[in-house]
Amino acid sequence: MTEIVLIANAGDGTISTLRLHRGDRPRLEVLATTGGLEGCGSFAVDRERDLVYAAYKGEHAGIATLSLDRESGELAERSRTEVEDSMTYLELSHGGTLLLGASYGGGVGLVWPVQEGVVGEPTARTENANLHCVIARAGHAWFVSLGDDLVSQHALSPDGALRPLDPPTLAMPEGSGPRHLILNGDGNNAYLVTEFSGEVFRLTVQSDGTLQPHEAVHFVDPSQGLSHSRMDADPLEEHLIWGADVGIAGDLVLASERTSSLITSVPLQDGRLGEPVGFTPVPTQPRGFRVSDDGRYVVSVGERATEAVLLDVGQDGTLTQVDVAEIGNGANWVRFV
Repeated sequence: MTEIVLIANAGDGTISTLRLHRGDRPRLEVLATTGGLEGCGSFAVDRERDLVYAAYKGEHAGIATLSLDRESGELAERSRTEVEDSMTYLELSHGGTLLLGASYGGGVGLVWPVQEGVVGEPTARTENANLHCVIARAGHAWFVSLGDDLVSQHALSPDGALRPLDPPTLAMPEGSGPRHLILNGDGNNAYLVTEFSGEVFRLTVQSDGTLQPHEAVHFVDPSQGLSHSRMDADPLEEHLIWGADVGIAGDLVLASERTSSLITSVPLQDGRLGEPVGFTPVPTQPRGFRVSDDGRYVVSVGERATEAVLLDVGQDGTLTQVDVAEIGNGANWVRFV
């Protein structure tokens, strides 16, 4: 069994295409590298149509639509659409007919219609400081604001309209720096990782799409001696917490921390968070990683590394490196396709 893995290398402005080979000797095979995507640090994948919507920066920020050839790994450009601010996170919804984006620098969340791979004019927008993530499912969308310490929650209609829910936002602890959000397969639990406080929060998804907070755990390895961070700090210089990404691997939540370059394994019991059971070294400054659909493997990359590592997920929460592959510079985004 094989599957495609795509990795954005922001430093090179490229996307690396790799193939994951399973079996007795799991490995990553580099297939192709696609350039011309300045500062690319986010993309969304329409698996049904083999389309990739990649955000790029530059004088005129935009989104490029690329067609994926699953045999060769090549990404062929189909179109480009300029956007008002560079996008930090992209997400597809409603069967690939809507594209949502969150802009950290612009503090804006946008919704665009998509037709045959072409991104249209925005149909809705929302604004909060330093938006870092947007997730959409079942007619709802959630935008995570690192700067305002909140998650805004919306109904998302098929025509691309956003309607604030009641309440319109969920406040997170002041100064925690909420960053990335992920939903479990059933869509009843969400897990939110914070950048400044190094915590994972469990949130339940109510029938109306609003989020209800529950327990939280610190995922930073205490032996690292890291302190609470803040906006505009230099985490490496001051030895501060620098949380990044979050994923779900079976009965584990995984969270990455960039100052220590570790991924933490947090066990789940009936969806509830337990205490961390493992800290795994990964390529330097792990802004992005992704878990395979079956929860068996993790591919992790580092902003200050030029390799992707393939990790096997053990039932006890251990992550064991089984292969490594060369990619580009400034890698920060990973998706299984």
